This record gives sequence, structure tokens and C-alpha cells, in this order.
Amino acid sequence: MTNAQATETYPGELADVPGWFPPLDQMLFTWFLERQQKQGMRGDLLELGVYMGKSAILLGHHLQDGEKFTVCDLFEGDAPDGANQAEATKSYASLTQQAFERNYLSFHDTLPTVIAAPSSVVTEKVAPGTCRFVHVDASHLYEHVHADIGAAHDILMPEGIVVLDDFRSEHTPGVSVAAWEAVLNRGLRPVCLSTQKLYGTWGDPEPLQEELLDMLRQRTDCGLSVQEAAGH
Repeated sequence: MTNAQATETYPGELADVPGWFPPLDQMLFTWFLERQQKQGMRGDLLELGVYMGKSAILLGHHLQDGEKFTVCDLFEGDAPDGANQAEATKSYASLTQQAFERNYLSFHDTLPTVIAAPSSVVTEKVAPGTCRFVHVDASHLYEHVHADIGAAHDILMPEGIVVLDDFRSEHTPGVSVAAWEAVLNRGLRPVCLSTQKLYGTWGDPEPLQEELLDMLRQRTDCGLSVQEAAGH
């Protein structure tokens, strides 16, 4: 009689890692991060909400010498309130810190700094004004996203980039409200929008937009439109 044993699967390429990270956003992440490097910009990287590590793996490829990459997720921990706990149980029941670390180490020699806690603690762990790129993909509840955007503002360098995930998905109205509130009332300047993500800065978006438009107009694999709304 043969006993079947569960085996861990190690991803061989990014497409093997579970998660929602479309090719367009992979391209945009890469473009923003490489532009920062070409500009000589140095600063740390931060991701709030990692799921199985798909976007974190890409971010890790752009870490420069002397920089620090920090990720923050509840993993199997307790959420700070009942609504957040229900959200985590419904959408992320399969997420474990071990699974994230296994996937990440399939592509990198060392782990980022891992904070296994609610995203509300990140300002205690990451110093103000130290990050050049922050990806916000944690809770979809308005109160938490509002706080995460505030944390990103404090942690980012003046010309840093923040990326807000799920800003217009039908099941995440809390993210939509918090994202556009940040644009209208909290000084966030949109640079571009993808199907899932809003890319913004509290710095000057125009040089970024001009260079990004030049790059996108040379591509044939993605649609492009330029629009203005409420002065943005």
C-alpha cells in the first residue's frame, strides 16, 4: 500500500505564483522602479499585503545595494477588528507566512524584512521619508485603506511612488472611496491608472507622465488614453 504525501510546490517562474498581478502592472512596476534607478534615486521599498508574494518577488528584483525591502501582512495572525477578520477569513484563508516565504525564496537568496501584523503598525517599523516605492494591497475596508494611504504619505520620499491596488473593483468600494478621497483632499497626484491599480505621487507627476506616455506610445500591446478629471 502506498501512502500519498502532500508535497510543496516551488514556483519556477513568476506566472507559477498564485495571485493577481497582470502583465500590464508588472510592466508598470518595472518601468517606475527602473526609472528611479536611472535617475539615481535611492530609498527603501515597502509592500502592505503580500498574498503569496507575486508582486513582492518582482519588487525584490529592483532592490539596490544598501536599500531595505519591508513587507507587512497579517498572515495567520488576528485582525484588529471583526470586519477585517471576516475579510481575511473569506479571502485569504490559504495565506500563510510559510507559503509566502517559500515562494519568495524560490527567486531570491534572502527574505525581505517581514512584519507579521496589521498594516497599522508599519509607521512604527519603517521610518518617515525613507521609501521610494510603496505598494498598498492590504485590507479593502475604507478605514484601513485610509490609514494605509496616510502611512504611505509619511513613509514615502517627496518624489516617491505609491500604488493603490483594487481602486475600482466592484467588490472593493472602500478602496475606491479612500483612493479618490486621497486625490481630492489629501494631495495625492495620480500618474496613471491600470485596470486594477492607481499609481500616484505626492510629488510632481508631470515629468513621470511625459516619460511614461513616450514609452507607452511606442508599445502595441496595451491601450492608452489621456483624460482629465477634477484638475488631475
